[in-house]
Amino acid sequence: MPAIAARLLLLALLVSFSLPAFALDDTPQNREQQADRYLGAVPPQSMMSDMSAKMAETLPEEQRDQFKALMTKHLDLGRVTAAIKAAMVKTFTADELKALADFYGSDVGKSAMAKMGTYMSEVMPATMNEVQSALVKAQGEGHQEHPDQGSQDKGSREN
Repeated sequence: MPAIAARLLLLALLVSFSLPAFALDDTPQNREQQADRYLGAVPPQSMMSDMSAKMAETLPEEQRDQFKALMTKHLDLGRVTAAIKAAMVKTFTADELKALADFYGSDVGKSAMAKMGTYMSEVMPATMNEVQSALVKAQGEGHQEHPDQGSQDKGSREN
């Protein structure tokens, strides 16, 4: 039995030391290749279509088709895709992009991504309300902290 335990320990050590060998070199080329894999797993066209459809659901029914048609007509998908890819290549390592592509290319990742539009349509209204509320409060605080700024501006114009 000790011989088996020793072999298993040796195997575990060899595997743990060889794991870094599976890491991708973090080169611009590898980042671009992995970003392309991600974009293949999560096509921007389907992401934008899903987002437009979910946004349209917040409109009156008679406006939904027109909204989706206008979004499709005026959205430059090539520019959106280029911006997504450029940001991904700039932000993530090759290994991180590979992990994203692997996950979103898997059955579980595809299932999660299919629910993302529904999730965003649930979260965005509350998020936007909170952001707008915070902006109003921040603007109010800014005016309270500098109440004489308006008179300074007025005085500087009169000079």
